[in-house]
Amino acid sequence: MASPSPQREKLRILLIPFFATSHIGPFADLAFHLAAARPGVVEATVAVTPANVPVLRSALARRDPGRHAAVQIATYPFPSVDGLPPGVENHSTVEPADAWHIDAGGGDERLMRPGHEGLIRDCSPNAVVSDILFYWNADIAASVGVPCVTFHAIGAFPMQALATLIYADTTKASGGVVTLPEFLGPDVRIPVTELPAEARSQQPDVVRAAGAKLSSAHSSCFGLVVNTFFDLEDRFCDMYVRGMKRAYFVGPVSLPPPSQLAAGDDGSRCIDWLDRKPARSVVYLCFGSLSHVSKPQLRELALGLEASGKPFLWVVRSEALVLPEGWKERVGDRGMVVTRWAPQTAILAHPAVGAFVTHCGWNSVLETVVAGVPFITERFVTEVLKIGERLWPEGAGVRSTRYEEHELIPCEAVARAVARSRVKELSAKAHAAMAEGGSSHGDLRRLIDDLIQERTAGAGTRSDTLV
Repeated sequence: MASPSPQREKLRILLIPFFATSHIGPFADLAFHLAAARPGVVEATVAVTPANVPVLRSALARRDPGRHAAVQIATYPFPSVDGLPPGVENHSTVEPADAWHIDAGGGDERLMRPGHEGLIRDCSPNAVVSDILFYWNADIAASVGVPCVTFHAIGAFPMQALATLIYADTTKASGGVVTLPEFLGPDVRIPVTELPAEARSQQPDVVRAAGAKLSSAHSSCFGLVVNTFFDLEDRFCDMYVRGMKRAYFVGPVSLPPPSQLAAGDDGSRCIDWLDRKPARSVVYLCFGSLSHVSKPQLRELALGLEASGKPFLWVVRSEALVLPEGWKERVGDRGMVVTRWAPQTAILAHPAVGAFVTHCGWNSVLETVVAGVPFITERFVTEVLKIGERLWPEGAGVRSTRYEEHELIPCEAVARAVARSRVKELSAKAHAAMAEGGSSHGDLRRLIDDLIQERTAGAGTRSDTLV
């Protein structure tokens, strides 16, 4: 019996995110959009290690599987990593002091490549969408004759800024400040103390060698997908268009909003609490799954929120939180503290939320822009400083710049820090980008069309032998 022609077979896309909830979520959203854009044509599968399956299922469950093609789940083994007990495979489940073990293991090609080779061989996809941190997957995909697309869970500007900062010579920083090259904006000046660890490494040759591998993967891959939209980062999107074979800007992938929350769970309790608050009265605070805030700083935040007199919803990792004595009783129903997962997209969309205090991770930036909520940024993770420097001059938020002082932000400063800025225009542009005929919607369909065309052109050339 003759095999179906490539045009009639489903386009099987395998997506492989890094071991962080902030990466798994956007990959799940992208898989949803790929499957929904061409029902019956695209078969999307997201692959994670066993302990990350619940994280992925939770992200997928927030979509409505009844209306769109389902997203499949595949698994592959997490490698044995010194310092990590069995079953600890995600940043959100590791103690702050041990978080670097996840990065070290996940970024080690020697440890990771065998699992990815077996995964790609067993799933037999027509295309691979890989986290850029797994740069070796471009080579694996090429070895079996399928295209590999790298997906950036952060935006065009922070990714380009990070690539530049890795090569910054901090020993020659004037006044302890690094100025990014003019193509990124002459006014972007970053204190050395705020640079990512990679840029402050005592082994610059090792860091630059890793950067060269990432650059090589970019050059060899089929294309680049970024969770951003053109009107937010037009200048930096254009740089990718000029420098890459193909570039697709498909965000914000968190749109459209997920389906309704299940009654009685932590998420619905947050919404029930917000329903009782006046419009634009609540300050929402969340510092993401990768941020590790010190206990003294959390204490200052708690006291500052108490002194502010404003209603607040605070999402914080439970193992780090030790509230001041009598704090809960003094705050009462004016504040709600959530120590588990919270439905951030639904919270930001709620009319009671008036401001967002954020670590400025890229997912939070996009979700805030989508909701049109003004925000105050605080630095905790790698891309924060680049995003904060970019957004603050644009008027989308207010960035804390107290880097020259003590690391703690006093409670009095927290109490005074609620500021408003206009982001409604960006919100409208984000929704328009994802709507039918919008720039991101068009790029998503173009990505699918290009992969179908590549499959057709390469029919009969695939090899299932990995060497």
